Amino acid sequence: MPTDTLETLPREFARRFVPSQLVIRSFADVEPLLQRLLAADVSTKAKLEQWLLDSSELFAAIDEFGSRVFIRNTVDTTNPEYKKAFLDFVENFDPKLKPVAFELSKKFKQSPARGELDAARFRVFERSVLNRIELFRDENVKLEVDESKLEHEYDEIMGATTVQFAGEERTPQAMAKFLLETDRALRHRAWLAISERRLQDADRVNELYDKLVRLREKKARNAGFANFRDFQFRRRERFEYTPLDCEAYHKAVDTVVLPALGRIHQRRARLLGLERLRPWDLSVDPEGAPPLKPFDDVEKLKEGCSRVFHKVDEELGSHFDHMRRLGLLDLANRKGKAPGGYQSTLSEVRLPFIFMNAVGVDGDVQTLLHEGGHAFHAILSRQEPLLEYRGAPIEFCEVASMSMELLGNPYLDEFYPEKDLKRARRDFFEGIIEYLPWFATIDAFQHWVYTHNGHNMAERGKAWVEVFRRFNPTADWTGLEKFEAVRWHQQGHLFGAPFYYIEYAIAQLGALQVWLNAKKDRKKAISQYKFALSLGGSKPLPELFKAAGARFDFSAATVKPLVEAVEEELSKL
Repeated sequence: MPTDTLETLPREFARRFVPSQLVIRSFADVEPLLQRLLAADVSTKAKLEQWLLDSSELFAAIDEFGSRVFIRNTVDTTNPEYKKAFLDFVENFDPKLKPVAFELSKKFKQSPARGELDAARFRVFERSVLNRIELFRDENVKLEVDESKLEHEYDEIMGATTVQFAGEERTPQAMAKFLLETDRALRHRAWLAISERRLQDADRVNELYDKLVRLREKKARNAGFANFRDFQFRRRERFEYTPLDCEAYHKAVDTVVLPALGRIHQRRARLLGLERLRPWDLSVDPEGAPPLKPFDDVEKLKEGCSRVFHKVDEELGSHFDHMRRLGLLDLANRKGKAPGGYQSTLSEVRLPFIFMNAVGVDGDVQTLLHEGGHAFHAILSRQEPLLEYRGAPIEFCEVASMSMELLGNPYLDEFYPEKDLKRARRDFFEGIIEYLPWFATIDAFQHWVYTHNGHNMAERGKAWVEVFRRFNPTADWTGLEKFEAVRWHQQGHLFGAPFYYIEYAIAQLGALQVWLNAKKDRKKAISQYKFALSLGGSKPLPELFKAAGARFDFSAATVKPLVEAVEEELSKL
């Protein structure tokens, strides 16, 4: 169990401000250090720069404490001690920290030496700090505690979801395997079983989301915004794009992506011998081959991905092997484990941790390649002394991960014999086309939700169906309307990370550009990729894209040639 190995990780970066023997268990443990920072002299450039390093060191220790609490709680949602520790952090630690962090931000702003700092070095940092000062409201601290509790409740609901099927109790992740079976009646039964089970929680999930929406609307009003969308755009520091740019992407999906998706689904329906595709027909191999089985236990998943990473780049492969040796991977699906997958950085030891729910399907390989890209981002930027710059904007973080899926794609022969290889690669590239509309679906839905203050659940349900049908026109949900109405309940980002989804679309477009660069000059493209990751968040978003060899744009002008390149790749397969 990885929760034990977290305690034995090597500490390569010595503490200088935080006492070396300090173990953080509560806010009281760090309060004296925070007070020292508040009282420190920052009147000269040298003192201010040292103060920033001391602050980074302390907040890295605090951030790692929070990450460990979060990781344990997702690794085992049934453990009462883990839940207690998580709720204690949410209720008693974080609310006390936020006002102090706000005062420290003001101290930086008010320092007479701030203007002497290197403008190129600190411009992104300074912009972020000033933005946080402007957005902070004392009354929102309590609301964020309540918000975290509701988000945790969603994780508990999802983590407890199981289905009795084919004589066994199975998680939704394990049920996904049946949707790959060539027996259409079996796929139908499996899809209905999990859909009916999710419907049992529909009222509870709807009510929970309603509470989240009301709470978020209140936070936005407290901060002086007309709606939560505008508030969250600022909070997520979307300085380089606007809601209108998101709408331009939605239109690009309408005009460019949906026709390509239609061609893919027409081929699928023809090969399956169907007049219309149903939801349970979208994952099975259309030529009737059995489900791809890339591995039969997670150790083989680790070994195969290690070889892929080494083929992409020896340095990256070595970093992954180091993670394996340190026990920084929790990959197997099991009952009581939170759903989904993520990479979390332990900020003080500056090491990444990967969490996922592998069940032996092709998607598990892609997930580990994806999360591996995030992990490499954390590793390549770990020498950065400022904590703020060891993390990048989400839009670029996802370039790191999605690029790794594409860069690793030529080496899927580590998992598949020749007869399955083309199929696996075709599934992957078709998946890119299929996901581009889904990104638009979730993003457009959130734009509606958070710009219609005070809407009720019925109105929200109607809006969901309209958005879903706009971007998902090729599968037939006739007679399945009750399931269609709650399809969004499965998207955890809506509950735990509001407005974190368009990033995937932006990043996919960036990653496709990295991929095309690699097809022309692989060595140069990977060098650019690694350099861009090493920058962390020290540059504005467009500059990070440029460093990786990509344009920061997600209009039809960028989308069209990239979709055409994917279709060309599909034509070869």
